[in-house]
Amino acid sequence: MGKYSCHLRPLSYSIPQHYPTPRCLSTTNTYEAPTAFTTLCSKDRLKEAFEAFRSQIWSDPPLFFPLLLKSCIQTQSLSLTQQLHSLILTSGCSADKSVTNHLLNAYAKIGDLRIAVKLFDIMPRRNIMSCNILIGGFVQSGDLESARKVFDGMPERNVATWNVMVMGLTQFEFNEEGLNLFARMRGLGFMPDGFTLGSVFRGCAGLKDLNSGRQVHGYVVKSGLELNSVVGNALAHMYMKSGSLGEGERVIEAVPITSAVAYNTLIAGRAQNGFSEGALDQYNKMKTAGFRPDKITFVSVISSCSELATLGQGQQIHAEAVKTGYSRVASVISSLVSMYSRCGCLDNSVNAFSESEEADVVVWSSMIAAYGFHGKGKEAIELFKRMDQEGLEANDVTFLSLLYACSHCGFKDKGIEIFDMMVEKHKLEPRLEHYTCVVDLLGRSGRLEEAESFIRTMTVKADTIIWKTLLSACKIHKNADMAKRMAEEVLRLDPHDSASYVLLSNTQASAKRWKDVSEVRKAMRDRKVKKEPGISWFEVKNQVHQFCMGDESHPQLMEIDSYLKELTWEMKLRGYVPDTGSVLHDMDAEEKENNLAHHSEKLAIAFALMNTPEGFPIRVMKNLRICGDCHVAIKHISEIKNREIVVRDASRFHHFKNGKCSCGDYW
Repeated sequence: MGKYSCHLRPLSYSIPQHYPTPRCLSTTNTYEAPTAFTTLCSKDRLKEAFEAFRSQIWSDPPLFFPLLLKSCIQTQSLSLTQQLHSLILTSGCSADKSVTNHLLNAYAKIGDLRIAVKLFDIMPRRNIMSCNILIGGFVQSGDLESARKVFDGMPERNVATWNVMVMGLTQFEFNEEGLNLFARMRGLGFMPDGFTLGSVFRGCAGLKDLNSGRQVHGYVVKSGLELNSVVGNALAHMYMKSGSLGEGERVIEAVPITSAVAYNTLIAGRAQNGFSEGALDQYNKMKTAGFRPDKITFVSVISSCSELATLGQGQQIHAEAVKTGYSRVASVISSLVSMYSRCGCLDNSVNAFSESEEADVVVWSSMIAAYGFHGKGKEAIELFKRMDQEGLEANDVTFLSLLYACSHCGFKDKGIEIFDMMVEKHKLEPRLEHYTCVVDLLGRSGRLEEAESFIRTMTVKADTIIWKTLLSACKIHKNADMAKRMAEEVLRLDPHDSASYVLLSNTQASAKRWKDVSEVRKAMRDRKVKKEPGISWFEVKNQVHQFCMGDESHPQLMEIDSYLKELTWEMKLRGYVPDTGSVLHDMDAEEKENNLAHHSEKLAIAFALMNTPEGFPIRVMKNLRICGDCHVAIKHISEIKNREIVVRDASRFHHFKNGKCSCGDYW
């Protein structure tokens, strides 16, 4: 083993000789030494511990060296580990199996696998623990292939061996392989423990495999592990991630909530299943219970604010993240960028991005997506160029964000170029979402036949969204014949998709094919398909006000109605003409105008104008696409009232100012 000692200095050479022996330890006898020694090591006072117990260390190296090596792992000190390695060789302890395993563990945990492998190869007395340590080191570094080679080469294994391998596979989302290995483990008679089951439930969650998860749940109940907090949290996470929120919450309720992990499981589960308000309620309960939020908590609650577009709450939680020191964590920064973007505050997104010290590809992709969502295609492309210059490798999410930005700004040629770059240069396999962006680019530019051919030659199966994307393009370019064909494709996959009926009906109405319009609406009635109601909401003083046409529950509805009448009259004086073309044709003209005047976004904007000071920017969120009439009307309102009005619809943001919209009417 001499080849390891040639570049290592004995530890005593690097420890200042003026370190005094602590008075409290100067009279400590040999029997008490390990406890006091352990205390110093646990406080990262490694050099002080070595000086204070120098004589004891040399009298019983196998007792003291493991404690010193554990301290090296705690401080992630490679240099001290190397110096201890030299002393182990000098003391003759290298033949001691326990000491050598601790040394191997230190190198593996600190991340110097090159030395760990060399040490493993020449260890005179390897055992199962030696192999487990090396497998764990490979898993930690993401080298699952090397971990599997060591695992497969072991003549004998224990539960810990299977645990580390199953954990590694599920951690890196080789979930199916991880579950197969677990089945093999059970078949060989090994009894899984809490750590095994935690990894298995993570694999089931990754696959959203409720059946397998329920089977393992049955085993947990039989083995009496259902009250184990690690198992309970992993089981609850599996149910929630697989879409069964109720079952997950029942599991959590049965396990005493004694840690932030349980709260995080509940918060994330509610957020992932669309119960954003419930996630925020649980966050408040977590703080009341005295548990400290961590980065996982903040990602979930900030994402919930993003979904609800509650800017006030988002800003409060951002402030809490700053106080706790998590505002500089990459995953939290990414959530903040998205949250501010989805609340209509692009400048705040830019600020959050600019403050990140070590932004990863996820943070950069989030900022590119934010630019695209707000119609800033040029900025998105420039940011991608900067990212490339920084040496960060773009992933499929980055390219999806770029393609989305191009499709919302009409950058057809640039979008096609980016798609080709993703496939040819970066060797990334396009997902259905990437193909949908390309279809949108082609469709909006009028290349409808090419877009249809593109869909029919894809390597992945088309879904309703991609056919609806082309159907929407047919409406823009008034191609009634193709619209009918595209609608048939959508309805073949989902006969109750209301948006397709509406798009087809509007396209036929634009072509004045009233008979076809009647047939579409008859089909809707026969199949009991109802158009999804438009809902808009506006936040003021941390309270969210919701508006829906026909809903008379708002306390200021009478005043809003009166205000809208005056506003509409003023708009008409400036040239506004209500677009009644898309309203049901069996209404009279007055009914059509009244219908348009009470669209949810107009109600929300009228309320905002009545309840906010002059010059205050208005941010309205809507669940559906903004209609053509409202788009024109809001441009007039922004000019009349000299207000910036930001509307987030189901597709993008519209920034209305001085009678113009940021989308350049490309929408």
